[in-house]
Amino acid sequence: MWNSGFRWMFLILGTVIGAGYASGREIWQFFGAESGLAILLFTIFFMVACHVVLSLSRKLQSAHFSPVLEKLVGPKISRIYNVVMVIYLFTTTAVMLAGGGAALQVFSIPYWAGIMIICILLVMLFVYGVNGMITVNSIIIPAIILVLALVLFHSAEISPDTIRYLAGHHHSNWPSAFTFTALNILPLVAVLSAIGKEVKTKGEILIASIGSGGILGVISLFYNQTLLTVQSKMEFFEIPLFAVIQSYPYYMIFVMTLLLWVAIYTTAASGLLGLVTRFKDGLPFPVWIICMLLLLCMVPFTAFGFSVLVAILYPLFGLVNLYLLVCILLYPITNRKNWLGELK
Repeated sequence: MWNSGFRWMFLILGTVIGAGYASGREIWQFFGAESGLAILLFTIFFMVACHVVLSLSRKLQSAHFSPVLEKLVGPKISRIYNVVMVIYLFTTTAVMLAGGGAALQVFSIPYWAGIMIICILLVMLFVYGVNGMITVNSIIIPAIILVLALVLFHSAEISPDTIRYLAGHHHSNWPSAFTFTALNILPLVAVLSAIGKEVKTKGEILIASIGSGGILGVISLFYNQTLLTVQSKMEFFEIPLFAVIQSYPYYMIFVMTLLLWVAIYTTAASGLLGLVTRFKDGLPFPVWIICMLLLLCMVPFTAFGFSVLVAILYPLFGLVNLYLLVCILLYPITNRKNWLGELK
């Protein structure tokens, strides 16, 4: 139970901790000052959402997101969401490919060569199927969390103002909890729906839900408060994390750039997992072939560039995600007669 619970927990964290989160860009965009309550609410919403989706996936023994979406939003709206989900996963994975190419330019690797590298590594990952993706997440995500936590806790330790911010009593930014949770809800549904047949017990679900939510909540709180202590320098840095580590040795810049690239890789892998599991039953190809075909279709979209794709796509999908988040949070209430049965 514990081993499986941790596997699902790292799968969830790998889905959420992408380049936007690891770089601090998402944290700074959604939180900032007076956000203590917002981060607490986000932690609770995230735990509930993971528990609901995993419980439904286990009950339905789902292999992809369609049956879970039908349960959450109803048969009619789920048809729309099926299309939206495919478009979302396709375009956001293309964004990650563009981000992977852009990140490697720091090491003087050309943009298109960087995209080719991340594509090859993604295909190699899916040669081992879904289990390959889960295993890699179990190795990579703890390393990302450990490095990020060490940097943030060290910065909090040398920044006395962090304690003052943590003790603040103003929490006017609490509505951002909804938008930040909604940002991550579609990929979460896509990935967790793919493992319905693998989840065996309620204990695994509790471990994965509480563990992932708790870790994200703590890191988000420390990350946000650390960024607040360097907010006067933020305008000089495209990546907020670099404002935190600017006084660190040069090798730390190298390490954190590599960390951001790995975060991009795991997020792209999560998006591909959602797409591959959706189409594999209807295509007579191995999983890695489907992955390669999808990547070939995505590569032309990377010509638009990372920042352009983010600016256009993320706000658009945020609105769609918000409706699905509300459906997930209300599901145990609106279906309370069936909910206890689904937990068994």
